[in-house]
Amino acid sequence: MNDCIFCKIVRGELPSFNVYENEKVLAFLDIHPVNPGHTLVIPKKHSPNIFEVLPEDWASVTETARMLAGVLEKTLSAKGVNLMMNNREHAGQLVEPTHVHIIPRFTDDT
Repeated sequence: MNDCIFCKIVRGELPSFNVYENEKVLAFLDIHPVNPGHTLVIPKKHSPNIFEVLPEDWASVTETARMLAGVLEKTLSAKGVNLMMNNREHAGQLVEPTHVHIIPRFTDDT
């Protein structure tokens, strides 16, 4: 999708602070982070939500999120991480493409 913000990031048309990339996924810092290190993991192939993402792309997204969660927790001395995903507008999905949030958590954050 040409006007999709995440597709533009994947194509390098919009700036991002990339954390990880392979042939199937891209992970980058959220521009409105809940906490330092708040990262988004997206499939490089556009899909609107979990219901439409290809199984192999979903597997790559979740494995990347699992791996990065441990890296972020250790690197940032976090006390844990939240993995979050919203699907469709009524569930709070603000940006259509499939994406998983990795949010490092710290003592006394809210």
